[in-house]
Amino acid sequence: MGFISCENVVKKFGSFTALDHINLEIPQGKIFGFLGPNGAGKTTLIRIINRITLPTEGRVLFNGRELKLSDIENIGYLPEERGLYKKMKVGEQAVYLARLKGLSRADATRELMIWFQKFGIQPWWNKKVEELSKGMAQKIQFITTVLHKPQLLILDEPFSGFDPINVSLIRDEILRMKSEGCTIILSTHNMESVEELCDEIALVNKAKLVISGNVDQIRKEHGHNRVEVCYRAETADGVMAADGGTGRLQSVEGLFSVFSTENTKNGLRSVLDICKDASSRNVLSEISRQVEIVSYQPLMPKMNEIFIKLVGESGGATSQSIEDYRKSDPKNR
Repeated sequence: MGFISCENVVKKFGSFTALDHINLEIPQGKIFGFLGPNGAGKTTLIRIINRITLPTEGRVLFNGRELKLSDIENIGYLPEERGLYKKMKVGEQAVYLARLKGLSRADATRELMIWFQKFGIQPWWNKKVEELSKGMAQKIQFITTVLHKPQLLILDEPFSGFDPINVSLIRDEILRMKSEGCTIILSTHNMESVEELCDEIALVNKAKLVISGNVDQIRKEHGHNRVEVCYRAETADGVMAADGGTGRLQSVEGLFSVFSTENTKNGLRSVLDICKDASSRNVLSEISRQVEIVSYQPLMPKMNEIFIKLVGESGGATSQSIEDYRKSDPKNR
């Protein structure tokens, strides 16, 4: 059983089904990527886990028992929709938000000073929020989300609007919290972040769970069987390549087909599609017969490719978000 378990979770807004019998296990102490096109149901499930709304059917378990309102004290939630009170001073607002999570004023002020120094924003303590840049405001919201050291951290597009330096800063903090045992749900459209950070993922589309599991395993199961070969145009004995002098690898029926070839600083690079039943020994033997191998490595498919493939296979992306639906039909608000 996962740290968070969703059992047959259904959410309906009138006749519209936002979540359709979602069963999901989120392991403790891992970073869990929650993926899907806009309007797929991600935010609805996040709000159910965070007790902002309740499921129409099914239940959510927190550490083996049904989730209750008091569990929110152990959850940190950074929504995609950012919002701070513009007329309040930065420090005053940060203390206020920390106290909502159960910290005393003294503890909140002490911890906030540590975080403000770490993020290089201590000079802004007495400034008004409206004076902050977008990135600065996002730093403050991230800090107030994690300040109470939650057991479960839910981050919805946490890197949106950040420059590369601050993306690295937030990423390092996420990894540090994971190392300290925090369970993290990361909802994002940034597939590079998924590949870099996530241990497991779930993909939802049109209210249904499409796939869930270990990131590396999913990449192996749903990607192409491809390898990258870097090589020189001559074989080891100095004879020109077997393709008649072009120096480029040629496809061999029953072993591999050449997907692409490009020039590099030190020779050539080809990506090969390996035939299903071809042995690595025979593939390597044929490649070395044609060219002098510099390097040879399997190519793991990109999560972006797998995302597009699986969404397409499950019926394509929905064109209407839940919010659009609720706005178009007032009785469902």
